[in-house]
Amino acid sequence: MKSILVIEDNYEVRDNIAEILELADYKVLTASNGKEGVEEAKRSLPDLIICDVMMPELDGYGVLHLLNKSEATATIPFIFLTAKAEKNDFRKGMNLGADDYLTKPFDDVELLDAVELRLKKKALIHTHAAGGNLESINQLVSEARGNQELEKLIADQRKISRFKKKQVLYSEGNKANSLYFIVKGKLKTFKTNDDGRELITGLYKEGDFLGYLNLLEGSDHTESATMLDDSEIHIIPKDEFFAVLFSSKDVSEKLIKMLSDNLIEKEERLLKLAYNSVRKRVAESLLMIYNNFNKDENPDNFTMAIYRDDLAAIAGASKETVIRTLSDFKEEGLITIQGSKISIVNISKLQKMKN
Repeated sequence: MKSILVIEDNYEVRDNIAEILELADYKVLTASNGKEGVEEAKRSLPDLIICDVMMPELDGYGVLHLLNKSEATATIPFIFLTAKAEKNDFRKGMNLGADDYLTKPFDDVELLDAVELRLKKKALIHTHAAGGNLESINQLVSEARGNQELEKLIADQRKISRFKKKQVLYSEGNKANSLYFIVKGKLKTFKTNDDGRELITGLYKEGDFLGYLNLLEGSDHTESATMLDDSEIHIIPKDEFFAVLFSSKDVSEKLIKMLSDNLIEKEERLLKLAYNSVRKRVAESLLMIYNNFNKDENPDNFTMAIYRDDLAAIAGASKETVIRTLSDFKEEGLITIQGSKISIVNISKLQKMKN
């Protein structure tokens, strides 16, 4: 039976929470103030702590701070209770390391859902820790910041899957159950309408992660992913990814930034597709490919081999329109064309056209 410590100075609230949890077959421990709560937590080491913010003796922030200083209690999932809904209170609690936040008044379903979610995540982390994976991952996390943390997740022990050009990694509508890391190669993500026309939603290269948005939502893939050339992909199982995500604040923060950047970029693309001229959209598409795939220090020395269908799918225009626009760009000295290869010869003019 899982044990839960409830730290709450209001007797009625404390008794109500305890009753709900006991009906759900949890063992409940209680404390009427922060000081008693810290002592009880260290003595009983509960599976989860629910703690009010505003209390006598010691407030909730002080409780969490003291528990985080002890190795025995630092990893216990911690849920704050508060009557305040201000963003500053929420952020302060999360910065201190709280796992969740419930604003009073809340119903029994909200309470039990929050408790069950935190206990499941704790169980998942412990499962991987038992196999030795978590310890090695946390050690790597402590030694790195930013993308390196996520890259370490797929280092060494993960088997690399190899894909041929045009091979599908995953399809729109299929269940998302893995995180993907590109070791080598390039790929595109795209959506398809009822007529079979594609709109390319993203271009990815070596060192990029993808698939995390639907993975976090627990939803089906909302787009498809296909190789643009022969590629090598690390496929990270969902459970292993979540174990690292929930054990490391640094990894969580990095992922949040990746999600934020991804959403902002897609919103900007939608606005441009809706309001920009075809010339601007084709210029932006060329620059998008350039920014994603150019490894040369010379900005005017970049050649791409790209199907006109793919370029049209990025620009949101017909293939015929894109071909005509490319011919105009060639006459204006912006690009050169040889077969399927397009070379940018004046990046600054393309950027001015975009702006």
